[in-house]
Amino acid sequence: MPGAVADFAVDRQLVADTHRVGDLSLSRVLLMDDARFPWLILVPRVTGMRDLIDLPRAQQHALLDEVESCAQALRRLYAPDKLNIAALGNVIAQLHVHVIARFARDAAWPRPVWGVGERVPYTADPLTVQLAQLRAALDLPPAP
Repeated sequence: MPGAVADFAVDRQLVADTHRVGDLSLSRVLLMDDARFPWLILVPRVTGMRDLIDLPRAQQHALLDEVESCAQALRRLYAPDKLNIAALGNVIAQLHVHVIARFARDAAWPRPVWGVGERVPYTADPLTVQLAQLRAALDLPPAP
């Protein structure tokens, strides 16, 4: 039986690779630490989940609504050529959904972003700006 929100912890690898944007009703929103791509990761705050279908139906729908909110925020902020949305979980077992703004000029286009080139971590000032813009676009408080 999956645990409640009180039992929730983000996978160590996700913590190491991301910056916290904030919490939506169901999911923690993270920003991938790769300045080459506007890239959000949603992690439902429910323990023991690996696949979307492991969530109860109501939470599946809530997660999809939150994915849509994040995708719309990225669309408004960055006007991407394409939005990539994926929940692979082959490396990190914890259920998480990637929402990535893609551009015909980006480093990986038209291929997936995974395994292309070297990650470019955010520097302090651009990270601060990026997090503030995302929090505003998602109607989240200024800092978690």
